[in-house]
Amino acid sequence: MADVKSDIEIARAAKKKPILEVGAGLGIPPEDLLPYGHDKAKISADFIARQKSKKNGRLILVTAINPTPAGEGKTTTTVGLGDGLNRIGKKAIVCIREASLGPCFGVKGGAAGGGYAQVVPMEDINLHFTGDFHAITSAHNLLSALIDNHIYWGNEQNIDIRRVAWRRVMDMNDRGLRQIVGSLGGVANGFPRETGFDITVASEVMAILCLSTDLKDLEKRLGDIIVGYRRDKTPVFARDIKADGAMTVLLKDAMQPNLVQTLENNPAFVHGGPFANIAHGCNSVVATTTALKLADYVVTEAGFGADLGAEKFFDIKCRKAGLKPDAAVIVATARAMKMNGGVKKEDLGQENVEAVKKGCANLGRHIQNVKKFGVPVVVAVNHFTLDTEAEIQAIKDFVATLGAEAILCKHWAQGSAGIEDLAHKVVELAENGRSQFSPLYPDDMPLFKKIETIAKDIYHAGEVIADKSVRDQLKTWEEQGYGHLPICMAKTQYSFSTDPNLRGAPSGHTVPVREVRLSAGAGFIVVITGEIMTMPGLPKVPSSEKIYLNADGFIEGLF
Repeated sequence: MADVKSDIEIARAAKKKPILEVGAGLGIPPEDLLPYGHDKAKISADFIARQKSKKNGRLILVTAINPTPAGEGKTTTTVGLGDGLNRIGKKAIVCIREASLGPCFGVKGGAAGGGYAQVVPMEDINLHFTGDFHAITSAHNLLSALIDNHIYWGNEQNIDIRRVAWRRVMDMNDRGLRQIVGSLGGVANGFPRETGFDITVASEVMAILCLSTDLKDLEKRLGDIIVGYRRDKTPVFARDIKADGAMTVLLKDAMQPNLVQTLENNPAFVHGGPFANIAHGCNSVVATTTALKLADYVVTEAGFGADLGAEKFFDIKCRKAGLKPDAAVIVATARAMKMNGGVKKEDLGQENVEAVKKGCANLGRHIQNVKKFGVPVVVAVNHFTLDTEAEIQAIKDFVATLGAEAILCKHWAQGSAGIEDLAHKVVELAENGRSQFSPLYPDDMPLFKKIETIAKDIYHAGEVIADKSVRDQLKTWEEQGYGHLPICMAKTQYSFSTDPNLRGAPSGHTVPVREVRLSAGAGFIVVITGEIMTMPGLPKVPSSEKIYLNADGFIEGLF
């Protein structure tokens, strides 16, 4: 077998167009692009505002089965489908999230796709890019500093230091910071209190940036952040300590979507990056809505499996932004089906049709779930070299029994040429006007009932359990006018249950709610279940151990 190039080698060999040329193809004049070098640029707020009256293109969501260590290739398929649609004559834009440094140096790798279906410059996108995550981290921690400073200088708002709700963030996996005590060292350093760090992608500021429509909306949402509570339990908002203006200033450029290109020189918007297991898992509303004004088709992804990313895309992002998806693609692989069917990772190279059939239960559950939102579905079977025809056929046969179609895609090895069949099918689904999209639950449903609806209808759980303190907290928020907000579940990505080791399609399990957090600025309630952490840890052997600069000054080991 010929030597297979690594993702980073393929990306480095890309023949990129100047970013102003890519923008010109979308009708964006040079004065409305803020270049970061020659191959990436931000799109001006003025240009975005001028597009409002234009008709929307069609919106395609790419989601997936529950992730396995075998890898599924959701971002790769998102990028490949964008290239494939352009190849068959449609004007398409890819809209994906930015990469967090946590998984880049941890275990998951970057977020730029793979093989011959990537966005470039891959190294920049997976590292500091245009500084958006640094700006979000800075704005978040500015608010943290202002809270402690407000308390230190007399505490005019009477913040109860036992009830400060705002934690700090950093864009790195660091379990040592999950729970800390701050302000130690005496009177000069303030009042000691327990606090902790979340990863930047779980920050409410990240969610706010991704759900805001413009800078004015951004500033209002930042002001709506609840930083803590007084002794009488009334909320203290970020605007009460005059933090919203300065935070907006720090986020001014970060609000503008980033334009880059695929390996085939097609446009891609890479903007925002909340994780889907602990946050809402979608790229920014401003990137998606702008792309819809500029293209026939917008292909976007939602993080992890459809039980998390797609549910939040439909119930949070589409609900809040008034979006109506035209079709959904669920990415699966024969390897992942085998793992769901009980095969160990080291044995995936052996043909095992029975394990594929057994593992298809997970895929079937996702297909049925997405259909509950009224969105037509197609399955993309991301091809791996050792897949056999019998294994692929087993997936196709299974999907057909659910009234859908599974299409083999070879975009990783062949680029757009390997995904034409899927592109044609997506066009057929989208242009038949079959989407009858509606969210899973209405706004006016009680908060705990919303949690139960997600757990029972999407996870197929038997019950949701929560302490009285959690239920009372939800009732209090309802009384304060937050009962209409949607739910953002923080749950393991590896299973429909809260047990990461329970593969397949479990039913009747219990979903324990450990904690609830009100994200009043973002406009949702975060529900933390099971053992999920909002600050991940690094694995025993982190990816960072294999990342280095070679003798020629090029990065090696990034993927």
